[in-house]
Amino acid sequence: MSGATIFIVEDDRIIAEDIRASLEDSGYRVAGIAASGEEALLQVKRQRPDLVLMDVILAGPLDGIETARRMVAELSLPVVYLTSHTDRSILQRARETEPFGYLVKPFDDHGLAITIDMALYKHKMEEERRRLTRELQEALAKIKKLEGLIPICAWCKKIRDDQGFWAGVEEYIGRHSGATFTHGMCPDCFEDLMEKRNKS
Repeated sequence: MSGATIFIVEDDRIIAEDIRASLEDSGYRVAGIAASGEEALLQVKRQRPDLVLMDVILAGPLDGIETARRMVAELSLPVVYLTSHTDRSILQRARETEPFGYLVKPFDDHGLAITIDMALYKHKMEEERRRLTRELQEALAKIKKLEGLIPICAWCKKIRDDQGFWAGVEEYIGRHSGATFTHGMCPDCFEDLMEKRNKS
């Protein structure tokens, strides 16, 4: 997804600048570079990039995995790890942060671009899924308005809404659900009608 903004967290300045050049050659915009977890968190909150490339091993109290965990929890940002470490315990900790990719150094420009493209696409699809889930929950909440006590006139069968206005049953249910109506006559009413006609 060319044009996306990428933030780089890498404590080796030479590697960070190589990554920047590679990203810009691939059409990405680099939002910034940070060498520590603390600096990365501050800058990312201001910059709000589309994706973060995160070195696993960083100097200071926050390593890359803890920094990524906070970014995901606080900002819902997709993170791709960059590391030369494939130690099982590190991989396990990294996996728990649900990263969108894991690139082992050294990597080439093509592999970096493909990993970023896939991560951005996956994040976009997850955001779309969350949006659809939210809309479904909102729709279900509206339908649930029909639960509980509904004030209905014993004489004309109109229903009183939350604002105190009275509406016909069809109108009220139509507003509070996806139901539509077709009209007919039940056997009891039909029989009653026929009796009244015969008497007249």
